[in-house]
Amino acid sequence: MSTLSPTAPALAVRLGAIVLLLAIAGCGGTSSLLSGPDQPTSVVILDEQAAASAISRYRAQHGLGPVVIDSTLIRAASYQAGANAKAGRLSHEIGGSFDSRMAEAGFGRSYAAENLSAGSATFDEVLARWKASPEHNKNMLLPQLKRVGIARVDAPTTRYKRFWALVMAGG
Repeated sequence: MSTLSPTAPALAVRLGAIVLLLAIAGCGGTSSLLSGPDQPTSVVILDEQAAASAISRYRAQHGLGPVVIDSTLIRAASYQAGANAKAGRLSHEIGGSFDSRMAEAGFGRSYAAENLSAGSATFDEVLARWKASPEHNKNMLLPQLKRVGIARVDAPTTRYKRFWALVMAGG
């Protein structure tokens, strides 16, 4: 699924995403989205820098500039991947509207896009799916995009098992 609307060290970014998910899971209003006995989830630690490099190489093949990892966008991607994993389905609206989530992250008036997917075991697999999908591909090739956040949350009791979110924004 797709929708349109300061770099940090990789370890710090990963820990920040995990801490955010744990904090959200502890909040009374959103805990049903991220944890529960019927849909247990787990955050998967990714090599976000490698993902950004792969997206940058793809963009370069189309005459576009590179993207860099953004810790705020990783947190936004982690939240949405977690919300989808908990629900066991893909939707840009499960964790709130994309526009409202981007505004909360401080990207309300910039170019932004979100790609979601489920089922792919690796980043390379999900990237290939997004490239093959016209809407997802269009999002990754928006010239205005400069920063990205990527996340995967597993939900082994669901049909798809793995839920991915890529959130991209302008400079």
